[in-house]
Amino acid sequence: MGFYAERVVPRIVNVACGAKSAGPLRERVCEGLTGEVVEIGFGTGHNVPYYPLTVTSVTAVEPSDLGWRLAADRVAAAGVPVQRAGLDGQSLPFGDDTFDAALSTWTLCTIPDVNAALHEVRRVLKPGGTLHFVEHGLAPKEDESVRRWQRRLDLLEQRLFGGCHLDRPIVELVTAAGFTITELDVFYEKGSPKTIGAFSLGVATSGSVSDE
Repeated sequence: MGFYAERVVPRIVNVACGAKSAGPLRERVCEGLTGEVVEIGFGTGHNVPYYPLTVTSVTAVEPSDLGWRLAADRVAAAGVPVQRAGLDGQSLPFGDDTFDAALSTWTLCTIPDVNAALHEVRRVLKPGGTLHFVEHGLAPKEDESVRRWQRRLDLLEQRLFGGCHLDRPIVELVTAAGFTITELDVFYEKGSPKTIGAFSLGVATSGSVSDE
């Protein structure tokens, strides 16, 4: 990782993900979280204020040291224990069937091998555990013109925002990893260009990986 990725991108993400408009979405996606939670792409801790009382602990997976330092005040104010215990969502250092739930907010767009990451999340979830997610990605099929612009701008997006992709089909990726989506809302974020504002917010349930 170069200077820009290590020292600049985390600060940009901290500001962008701290937008007031994201608060209601964070509250929605955190609803129903319970027990021991693994959060991939913890970032600078903007989800912390929205953890429900049913959460007993949060294990944060965050590759950026600067991002973790920027999260310090939020972590200190958390109502539940939050510890950093992983750097790479593609290879989680936890045993099978460890967590009750997983949380991913605007993370799947950036992980290089998103398929590997989703399979890892499913592996560390207990059977029946839930993945709560809100992500931006590929626009709906009926908006082909938006999709074309997303593909045109994808390389620029990656360069400016630390590998973030505009054109990942989030719902398809989650289901391909073996999850069953039980709740889903697909929409455009108000006030954002459609190329970056095509959001998917939902909950997906994991079965036992050994059942495959």
